[in-house]
Amino acid sequence: MTVLRMDNVAIVVDDLDAAVAFFTELGMELEGKAQIEGLYADRTVGLDGVRSDIAVVRTPDGHSKLELTKYNAPVLSDAGPRNPPPNTLGLHRVMFAVDDIDATIARLRAHGAELLGEVAQYENIFRLCYLRGPAGIIVALAEQIG
Repeated sequence: MTVLRMDNVAIVVDDLDAAVAFFTELGMELEGKAQIEGLYADRTVGLDGVRSDIAVVRTPDGHSKLELTKYNAPVLSDAGPRNPPPNTLGLHRVMFAVDDIDATIARLRAHGAELLGEVAQYENIFRLCYLRGPAGIIVALAEQIG
């Protein structure tokens, strides 16, 4: 038995429209939206009375997807600090390769993104940065230069 592929990474957000706008501004494409509820949803996630709205966005090459989820019920649980530092246990960040890191940062700032540090250069290979995106997640950007 082996893994066939990774289908997506799910991110719980408090404002689905803002998260979709952020990731489409980054260059991802909206694949679709749906409302999720019912016994199968309750059984799958282990919660009672699940009602959520989801949006799936994909990279232009179609290989990578994010499922953005807004839970309407049960009440959203805040598991920790609102903007945990990058060394917090758990999902660390999502990284995207971009063709122009400066232009991408400028576009994402209009959607509330904030640099955690600065744009740094790794040898003559990459320019890299971490941004805080929707729901406090860390989005890394990498521009190949070498």
